[in-house]
Amino acid sequence: MSLVPITDPNLRESLLGSCYTACKLMDDESVRGFAEISGDTNPIHLDDDYASESRYKKRIAHGLLSASLFSGIFGTQFPGAGCVYAEQSLVFKRPVYIGDEVVATAELVSIDDSGQSLEFDTRCEVKGRRVLEGRAKVFIPKQR
Repeated sequence: MSLVPITDPNLRESLLGSCYTACKLMDDESVRGFAEISGDTNPIHLDDDYASESRYKKRIAHGLLSASLFSGIFGTQFPGAGCVYAEQSLVFKRPVYIGDEVVATAELVSIDDSGQSLEFDTRCEVKGRRVLEGRAKVFIPKQR
């Protein structure tokens, strides 16, 4: 099935409020891999001794590692393969520690009249507590 703009007003209305989720355990391997890929080798993420002296008392995962779960949601769940993840605002509210399970949720809040521009409220939680929140814009390209 190919990705097409959501032009039917009834379908648009029925989709609003839909939530899509992804879960990820923030383990040592993931954090170290993200550090290597991103170049962010801040010792707060990688060094237990350094982190023990910080305000957090132990290592924390990169905030953008949690936020990267939204890309997976948009590309594989909704709207799906072929969409363009164009914008994301983020507010980091609490740290995510190594060993925490993050639940990322994207809630569809608007679809423009063309059916091509979708906005989502985005959030990540650990044990029911919000660790980050924001808003995303995703585009569905026109068919050729």
